Formats: sequence, C-alpha cells, structure tokens
Amino acid sequence: MEQGINRGGRVPCYISSMQVTVEIPEEMAQRLMPQGQDLARTTIEAVAIEGYRSGALTARQTRCLLGFETGYELDGFLKAHNVWEHAYSLEDLEQDRQTLNWLESDGRLKT
Repeated sequence: MEQGINRGGRVPCYISSMQVTVEIPEEMAQRLMPQGQDLARTTIEAVAIEGYRSGALTARQTRCLLGFETGYELDGFLKAHNVWEHAYSLEDLEQDRQTLNWLESDGRLKT
C-alpha cells in the first residue's frame, strides 16, 4: 500500500492506496480508451461509476477516488456519464417533503 496521491497540491481524501494491475488485450484496450486519454484514468473512472451506481461507494468516496474537490465536479462528471440513479431518489424527495412540512409547522417557512 502507498500513501495517498497528492494531485496538484491537494490533500488526498485517503491515507493509503492499492495498486492494481489489469491485463487487457491491446486491441481491446485501444477500443476502451477514449482518444488521447490515459487508460489508467479511464479504468478508475469506470470503477468509480460502477461503485457509485451499485451503492458500494458513497458520493464522497466517489469524489475522492476521482480526485474532485467539490460535489459540483462530481455532479458534472456523473451527468456527463449519464449516471442518474442517485441524482435525486424517492427517499430524497420524501426527506425534502418531511423537512418542508416541519418548517411550515414550526413557522419557519412562509407559503
């Protein structure tokens, strides 16, 4: 395990990291790698997307894995990759509805 990578002077979100080696046939690697992009970065992005979609990674963990400083960067990345599953769930809606009801009943929200 290595210490977390400090990208561009940023403080890493994690203390240690694991290096993983994946062998892919050259022709498949060329098809999987977008023009001019690093295959290692493409692989990390794919792992982050799947981890987030499956619920194995939280938004914060996904943001840290990708090296993003803000949630806005993560939101933009997820939207660019058509990841909508966790954008705003029914649970989020219900929580917001309960919060609005509580604010109204407490007199903090004027309608």
